[in-house]
Amino acid sequence: MEENQPKTGKFSLNYGLILGALSVVFGVMLYLQDLHTSQSTGLMIVSIALAALVTFLGIQNFKKANEGYLKLGQALKIGAGILLIAGIIGILYNIILVNYIDPDAPSKIMDARLGPSLEEGKITQEQFDQQKAQSIQYWWMGYPFILIFNVLIGLVLGLVFGLILKKEKPSY
Repeated sequence: MEENQPKTGKFSLNYGLILGALSVVFGVMLYLQDLHTSQSTGLMIVSIALAALVTFLGIQNFKKANEGYLKLGQALKIGAGILLIAGIIGILYNIILVNYIDPDAPSKIMDARLGPSLEEGKITQEQFDQQKAQSIQYWWMGYPFILIFNVLIGLVLGLVFGLILKKEKPSY
């Protein structure tokens, strides 16, 4: 008799869509409070905690659907898949944000990133202007790095939660 095992891709897609939607809602909330260009560590921690929660739930629910069994490789696939899907959704939101909603967002973000260096005298006004202009011109080049970073975070989360939740089927 053939077993009907759940597919990791289905869980990655479903929970990736959930995380992507939550990330967009979080992004809209930040925009409405004019914090979407903030470089706050706290906001980054909230984003990672949200990703960790959704990834944990995705892996845990896969384990439940798989009769209580989970291999480490399955957890890695689910974690990477969830954050890949969420990353794609996040990039689409970012494209809409910087092209239609707030075209000045890249400029504001670069001011927030480079401003402290200018104020502390680490860079000159000319260097500030040059770095800001180049960063804005090549803003789109950050998108592949966002995807790579998301997948790496997904692999780390999948590894951690996979080690915690793993339970192999007995071989007999």
